[in-house]
Amino acid sequence: MANIKSAMKRIKVIKKKTARNRMVKSQLKTAIKKFEDALSIGNLEEAKAKFRFVEKKLMQAAAKNVIHKAKASRKVSRLAAKLNKAV
Repeated sequence: MANIKSAMKRIKVIKKKTARNRMVKSQLKTAIKKFEDALSIGNLEEAKAKFRFVEKKLMQAAAKNVIHKAKASRKVSRLAAKLNKAV
């Protein structure tokens, strides 16, 4: 454990950021699963709506540096390919 005041503060800040990042990543995974479930059922209208939501959330996560922007773009591209293949 740190003894220096600034180091103790950094530990607190890191814990907050870690919790936020974990929450955002969990939301992303859930949104992607819901999109893929809608796609597997064959509900294309719902899948399109879920895709727009997932794309928005991925880009927001990339903007906040929770995930890398290239990773977000790659995921969007792959999900779009799945959606286009189903249509």
